[in-house]
Amino acid sequence: MYNKDITLTKNLFSEIKRLIEKSRESVAVAVNTELTSMYWNIGKRINENVLKNKRAEYGKQIVASLALQLTEEYGKGWSAKHLQHCLRFAETFSDLQIVSALQRQLSWTHLKIIMYLKTELERDFYTQMCRIEKWSTRTLQKKINSMLFERTAISKKPEELAKLELKELKEEDKLSPDLVFKNHYVLDFLNLKDTYLERDLESAIIHELENFILELGVGFTFVARQKRMIIDEKDFHLDLLFYHRKLKRLVALDLKMGKFKAEYKGQMELYLRWLEKHEAEPDEEQPIGLLLCAEGNYEQIELLQLDKTNIKVAEYITKYLPKKLLAKKLHQFSEAAKKMIENREEEK
Repeated sequence: MYNKDITLTKNLFSEIKRLIEKSRESVAVAVNTELTSMYWNIGKRINENVLKNKRAEYGKQIVASLALQLTEEYGKGWSAKHLQHCLRFAETFSDLQIVSALQRQLSWTHLKIIMYLKTELERDFYTQMCRIEKWSTRTLQKKINSMLFERTAISKKPEELAKLELKELKEEDKLSPDLVFKNHYVLDFLNLKDTYLERDLESAIIHELENFILELGVGFTFVARQKRMIIDEKDFHLDLLFYHRKLKRLVALDLKMGKFKAEYKGQMELYLRWLEKHEAEPDEEQPIGLLLCAEGNYEQIELLQLDKTNIKVAEYITKYLPKKLLAKKLHQFSEAAKKMIENREEEK
């Protein structure tokens, strides 16, 4: 074949490949939509026509009997456990309009995981984050196991405010910093020794940059390490600089080995003002600072009113913690955060 023919064949192959992939995707979406609708209707039908106002034991017998008949008729895939999933789906998402929106955004496998979460706020949070960040079911399960919702700033807000932010995300694709930034970051993948220096932590992050960005969240792009800033003829260096595409702003990240100190605020403010003056584009939002510390000093953070600034303070965990221990640690932080809010309300 001549070079011209080879090029033509390659171009034709690429075009046909795109058509096939697009059709496959459309078919997959259509199949998922039909399956999800069917499962919801089955769950609703069983619940309304058979199980309503009946004993739990009676319900189990009916579901087990129905599963046997369906399996005999249609083969595998219609176990009692699957019918229980259908029931749970219809009970959790009773509004057909919500189901119609969900089935266009998430697969049945995603929904099976989300529908067993305890609260509506958690379900909304993971649903929208799945949609925005295009998580696989494996990533979704990993995020839930690492208690992402509990580690995100929005979980500490009053429920009505949290619902409002999730509504804006759902209807306008408006992602707020409180949905992006966490109070705790789990960095167990860095495999650090018991004793290490700030430069060791920074080097480990650079080495495991892909995993670190996954922990930060989708939308972060690495910009620079040890970003140099010359202020009053003196060199200053920011540990790590990122850009967040959805927030449309630079994110300055400074690593600290010990507890948070009040002086860190002034240093970060200096970095942010410099970045705003010399690095930010005219159409971008103001830069945000993230101080990643081994431990927080909650009273200092409250007195400095950092929640009203573009500076976030978070703790990092460098070793794997069992879920119960992580939950305990997050509960302690949550209680401290609630006390800070209550104290502020009393002062008004």
